[in-house]
Amino acid sequence: MNEIFIIGAGIGGLSTAIRLAAAGLRVTIYEKNPQVGGKMGQIEADGFRWDIGPSVITMRHVFEALFASAGRRLEDYLTLEPVDPLTRYFYPNGTVLDAKADPEQMAAQIRQIAPPDVAGYEKYLRYAAQIHRITGPVFIYDQPPTWRSFWRVPFPDWFKIDGLRTMQKAIESHVQSPELRQLLGRFATYVGGSPYLAPATLNVIAHVELSGGVWYPRGGIYAIAQAMAQLAEELGVTIHTSCGVKEIGVANGRFSHLILENGKIVRGTAVVSNLDVTTTRQHLLKNFNAKAQRRRGLTIHHLPITIHHSPPESSCSGFILLLGINKQFPELAHHNILFSPDYPAEFKAIFKQGQPPTDPTIYIAITSKTDPQHAPEGGENWFVLVNAPPLDDRYDWHANQQAYRDLVLQKIADFGFDVRDHIVTEQVLTPHDLAEGSGAWRGALYGASPNSPWAAFKRPHNRSPQIQGLYYVGGTTHPGGGVPMVTLSGKVAAELVLEDLA
Repeated sequence: MNEIFIIGAGIGGLSTAIRLAAAGLRVTIYEKNPQVGGKMGQIEADGFRWDIGPSVITMRHVFEALFASAGRRLEDYLTLEPVDPLTRYFYPNGTVLDAKADPEQMAAQIRQIAPPDVAGYEKYLRYAAQIHRITGPVFIYDQPPTWRSFWRVPFPDWFKIDGLRTMQKAIESHVQSPELRQLLGRFATYVGGSPYLAPATLNVIAHVELSGGVWYPRGGIYAIAQAMAQLAEELGVTIHTSCGVKEIGVANGRFSHLILENGKIVRGTAVVSNLDVTTTRQHLLKNFNAKAQRRRGLTIHHLPITIHHSPPESSCSGFILLLGINKQFPELAHHNILFSPDYPAEFKAIFKQGQPPTDPTIYIAITSKTDPQHAPEGGENWFVLVNAPPLDDRYDWHANQQAYRDLVLQKIADFGFDVRDHIVTEQVLTPHDLAEGSGAWRGALYGASPNSPWAAFKRPHNRSPQIQGLYYVGGTTHPGGGVPMVTLSGKVAAELVLEDLA
């Protein structure tokens, strides 16, 4: 019987495992951490609970489809509740706006700050929905696109994809108020990009959230990983936690075996890596790369990361504070954004200068607003996230961690939410921690940068072009980052495995 190995029990790995096991294959997952979930995790301390990793869930239908593929109902494993408001936005000028999925309620919010932009916002949503209609079947829900994919798009729709101008240019053509432009531009960060560099096609992300809504799993975001793991095990998947993989073995250009960190060798038919693609090539295939270099008669003293691929430009990373607060802030919602006064400067610092912004936009998620048991009575659990550059030698997080933590808390205080005297427990996560905990190359949360019109075509394929029987799944491969997209990558990886076995 064919046995498929999966490296990593993140959302992509679990999604792949469910679909392969539902198709009758024997599947084993090796996860180096003591728990499943990958970037989706949870931490508990002093009566507080935090989700770490993803915090905004969209595209409910993707999860319903996954469970349906195994003949199960999502509702029997997970309770997804709509979040209202979707996000509460705070601006430096004192403006506060609640983003709503209901069109009439959102129009009322916009009228309070920019009445002329109501029509422009509605036109923008129609524009973003059109991009989703055109690109979804080709670039999101199907196998990785090729240049031939354009021929599946009717010619009149080619230019409606809007891939040659930036997100910001498209946004500015629809709305005029600085507040709405900043709000809509923020969606570039969902895939680790800049609205001033990423193609306008990515405005589709706004459609997914602003029209489709935001969902919260009762109990916390980590409940998604727990539900997937439960279903996988019910289908016969074996999950080994605290069991990392040291090397992917290759013989005659084909996957042969895995060498586990405990020294054990296991042999199987195929392997799906749920690690960052670059990390997989750098660390798990280093012997394959070195042998290939020697066959070519090249020096191996200063090898590139892989003989086949240079590391792609990275998406952004993040700086995270987990704060247990002994006070409640009724002015804050479940999801909150505190905007910086100079958005262009913020993205220039991240993507051009390799520095964390000195005046950053700050995201605060407080799940205790919905799940009161996530904090002691009278308190709140704050997950604070600031976009940061991927790791390189231009910024020393070890030396500057405390100073940047203080800067972020001062910025929050400037908005009227001074928690510095109310923190009873705290944990700081820098890009180094994100890289170490998840295997993310340079700590980049979303893999390759989306700041290119051709990013969708340059994203690593789910099927290795060099090694038969090796596949990739997760946010660093097709179709991209975010929990729904990673779940869909599991669908694609499973389809490719089944195709090749057939």
